[in-house]
Amino acid sequence: MTPQFDVVGVGLNATDTLLVVPRFPAFAGKVPFEEEIVSPGGQVASALAACASLGLRTKYIGTIGDDERARIQLASLREWGINIDHVQTRAGCPNQSAYIIIDRGTGERTVLWSRPDCLRIDPAEIAPEQIQGARLLHIDGHDTPAVAHAARIARAAGIPVTVDVDTIYHGFDRVLPYVDYLIASSEFPTQWTNERDPLRALEVIQQEYGMRVAAMTLGAHGVLALENGRFLYSPAFVVNCVDTTGAGDVFHGAFCYSVLQGMNLADALDFSNAMAALNCTAMGARGGIRGLEEVRQLIGQAPRRAHPDLPKRILLSAPTN
Repeated sequence: MTPQFDVVGVGLNATDTLLVVPRFPAFAGKVPFEEEIVSPGGQVASALAACASLGLRTKYIGTIGDDERARIQLASLREWGINIDHVQTRAGCPNQSAYIIIDRGTGERTVLWSRPDCLRIDPAEIAPEQIQGARLLHIDGHDTPAVAHAARIARAAGIPVTVDVDTIYHGFDRVLPYVDYLIASSEFPTQWTNERDPLRALEVIQQEYGMRVAAMTLGAHGVLALENGRFLYSPAFVVNCVDTTGAGDVFHGAFCYSVLQGMNLADALDFSNAMAALNCTAMGARGGIRGLEEVRQLIGQAPRRAHPDLPKRILLSAPTN
């Protein structure tokens, strides 16, 4: 089958309400908010928007409600040129939503979210041909039976699978055997393995499930990855951070692009870091998504912020032969 799409994504979308505050309040405190912004987001949907900005042909498979937030989300997906032929609309169901408090001074955010059960994706709604028409499948961890089903189809068809997972989901052990590129949050590997050392946690996951790359994003400190027994670390790019919402989602979209372009892992991590950093320069999960030229310019010019311990630890862990 000739691929119709470069990237097919199965997973979450959300419509966010951003509340910008001059500083995050203390516990039980009170501060006025300065701005209220409604903005489309969601892990997989925003990753696909990043892919589309880089010229990739994209399709989103997921569920959506029938309220105003759902209409905002659908309009955004169409504006990005993402195919929505296999989006399931759920009558009488509100769309996934989030209220995101953004600290004006740092750009860091705190997320309060809700996803009603009526949005759950049924594996039976994902036919093999919906996945087989892709060059790459990108998933998250939320509806584990559905994403496991999609990943099995991809593996059988020889299609690489990337996954974005930020917490432990019941049944996720049935997803990991079909993953080629795991890019997790900084918390997931240690929580999953009960190994406090992040390097050891990535080693345990890769040894157990055999994925090509096991990695974790580190927020303001970049990303750590393991490939072929070798650790690679890419420091974050320093930018004028306005809002960190969606940075991880955009990182994943850029990483999907990097895989399809055949980049080596070091270049892929730098490229994805740069695109995530640019997204932090504007409000919203998709507010700072940029194209190739701006990403390349940032890579060539922006300073980097390294983790205080990881570079030395990686050097010490490198094979001596």
